[in-house]
Amino acid sequence: MGADDKMRNKGQEIRGRAKKATGDATGNEQWQAEGRVEQFKSNLKQAAEKVKDAFRNRS
Repeated sequence: MGADDKMRNKGQEIRGRAKKATGDATGNEQWQAEGRVEQFKSNLKQAAEKVKDAFRNRS
């Protein structure tokens, strides 16, 4: 995965944080949940990238 994908994943994490924070501030439980889901997805993608990079660097 290239730098573009890594930036896209980080952007998704930041959007998730912002959505969750907005949900916290307004008491909107749906936004809180959606923000947590976006953060979780982004973290999974980033972890998978780290594994791929580790295997790529081993060779």
